[in-house]
Amino acid sequence: MTDALKRLSEEGVAIWLDDLSRKRITSGNLAELIDQQHVVGVTTNPSIFQKAISEGDGYDQQLADLAARKVTVEEAIRMITTADVRDAADILRPVFDSTGGQDGRVSIEVDPRLAHNTKATVAEAKQLAWLVDRPNTLIKIPATKAGLPAITEVIGKGISVNVTLIFSLERYREVMDAYLAGLEKAKAAGLDLSKIHSVASFFVSRVDTEIDKRIDALGTDEAKAARGKAGLANARLAYEAFEEVFSSDRWSALDKAQANKQRPLWASTGVKDKAYKDTLYVDDLVAPGTVNTMPEATLEAAADHGQISGNTIAGTYDRSRQEIEAVEKLGISYDEVVQLLEDEGVEKFEAAWNDLLKSTEAELKRLAPSEG
Repeated sequence: MTDALKRLSEEGVAIWLDDLSRKRITSGNLAELIDQQHVVGVTTNPSIFQKAISEGDGYDQQLADLAARKVTVEEAIRMITTADVRDAADILRPVFDSTGGQDGRVSIEVDPRLAHNTKATVAEAKQLAWLVDRPNTLIKIPATKAGLPAITEVIGKGISVNVTLIFSLERYREVMDAYLAGLEKAKAAGLDLSKIHSVASFFVSRVDTEIDKRIDALGTDEAKAARGKAGLANARLAYEAFEEVFSSDRWSALDKAQANKQRPLWASTGVKDKAYKDTLYVDDLVAPGTVNTMPEATLEAAADHGQISGNTIAGTYDRSRQEIEAVEKLGISYDEVVQLLEDEGVEKFEAAWNDLLKSTEAELKRLAPSEG
């Protein structure tokens, strides 16, 4: 093992784990990762919960109790997932306290079927915050058009938010604007802005996967030269936008009121193409004030052979713009790709949620007490 994760932390990158299960909680594994691997946060999504609940018997007792009470499958899922998030939040509470609330956070997502319904997303976010009832929770809201006003509304109520499924630079700017508008609402309502936190989850590897697929279809040497560059370039330009927005006059007024910056979070950092080094989206996205949420395989790879050599975003903006332009010149539309990825992202989480509904319903039936 190297000290790569320690160095990454020292560079100002918060290391979060993109996974959660009851077994990880009860076995002491999560506490061990916090203690030994510099993990200071956890993210979840419908796919993660679907996998956790469908594997092993860690949820059988709770499922049997829920079946005996004849709860609906939706209520069962909420009881199970919020219990895991609550327990993980308790394990991470010392980190939350020692970092003044910045880290030690656990994220839980609103029902992805509500991604295009603003009012329902706000209602669900409030319900989740109430159900988990831990100050170190982040409610995940997707960065869809309908999600943007929901972000403002939820932040305005003093609920901390993880904005998810961000792919485009334009949408990222809209997300930051929605956050600032939410802080302004909270300030007008007399809330303590120092207690409100947010991260903006900017997805990385999926951009390369989609653009590389189109590059490979072209098959020219010129096209191949652009492979594996767009994901990093896109994320680095997002950091440029972050620096710009959070040094603006509008931010300055909120900063004086003790508001917290909305940190960029690098999501989808597991490398999908074996042609690339498995720590690509860790080593090459190092900058202060960011979060990198990693699946366990990526965390282990970074711990074992990550190469952390200081800030790898500073000074890259012109080159990053050129790399995005090179893709456009091949006839691959950036706008079309990022919109497709957002649409697919919502669809994938919806599909995982539906799978979760089906597998949980089957478990409730299996464990239901016999009548009489």
